[in-house]
Order: sequence, then C-alpha cells, then structure tokens
Amino acid sequence: MAVAEFPVTFPVGDVEVSGVYARPDSPFGTLVVAHGAGAGMEHPFLIGFTRTLNDDGVATLRFNFPYREAGRKFPDRPPAAIAAWRAAMQEATRRGTEHGDSGPVWAAGKSFGGRMASMAVAEGMESAGLVYLGYPLHPPGKPEKLRDEHLYGLTLPMLFLQGTRDTFATTELLDGVVSRIGSSA
Repeated sequence: MAVAEFPVTFPVGDVEVSGVYARPDSPFGTLVVAHGAGAGMEHPFLIGFTRTLNDDGVATLRFNFPYREAGRKFPDRPPAAIAAWRAAMQEATRRGTEHGDSGPVWAAGKSFGGRMASMAVAEGMESAGLVYLGYPLHPPGKPEKLRDEHLYGLTLPMLFLQGTRDTFATTELLDGVVSRIGSSA
C-alpha cells in the first residue's frame, strides 16, 4: 500500500517554500531530499526515489529551494541554499517529533542539492549522514576545479551514488575523493 504524501510549506527567512512529506507507520529514520539545479522536487526521479524509501520504512521530506519557488532558473547562492537546508531539516525533525519518532534524520540531494547539504553540514547543520545522488564534484568539462575542500572535514557517514556518464564527476576523480575522505564515505 502506498504511503500518503502531504504537501507542506515552511519558512526560509522571509519566504515560504513548499515540500512533500511522507511518513510510513513507525519509520526507522527520515531522509530530507533536495533537488538539483535544473529541476524541482516534482522531478520523476525524486518522486520515485522517495516513494521507494517510504515503502521500505523511511519517512521523507522533499523540498524546493527558494529560487524554484520564485520561478527562477538560476540556483540560489550558497548562503540562501544552506538556509533552506537548515529550515528543511528543522521541519523534518519537528514533524518526526510530533509523531514520537526518534530515528535519525539524514540529508540527501541530487547534484546541487547534495552539494549544498554537505556545505550546510560543514557549517554546523546537524544530520545523521549524507546521501549524494550524483555529487557535482566539478563544473562540466572542468575537472581541474574540484568542489571537494569541505568534504574532508566531515566525519558523518556519506554515501555517494554516481552514474558512470555524469559530466560533473568522473569515476576516477570521485574514487580519489572518496578514498581521501576515508572510512566515513
């Protein structure tokens, strides 16, 4: 039986963003999921990903960044995206607490959403772990411009799920980064 999904809104600074919350009976954890730069929370991949997790006993909250809510195409700058991450994690934690959930709350994101989650954690946002759905290790065609500095200070568990044809990270480069991060990745 499908888990019911509920539309939610929550403040990020002085704007409201929308999300979709789903909570199976007695979830063992919660995963907050952010979209990539080119698509919002209603992308079929994110819907399928979160629904599969719901079927496996994980509560989920997927949300839009403020730029998507405003209808802009260019992603928010890191301070605004990090503020959105903090607000989304607080919203997921609040909803879980209302139901008596005490399981871990993880952060996950597709590309831009995952990178912003890792930056938020590097700046002190609490999360049980990070799940990257295609980490944008470098801009397309610019493997010399790695976006990895902040990852080496993170000690929480990190799962990198990366396609072999991803233009934002070659397998070789990502394997090197994961190796340097160590046992938490």
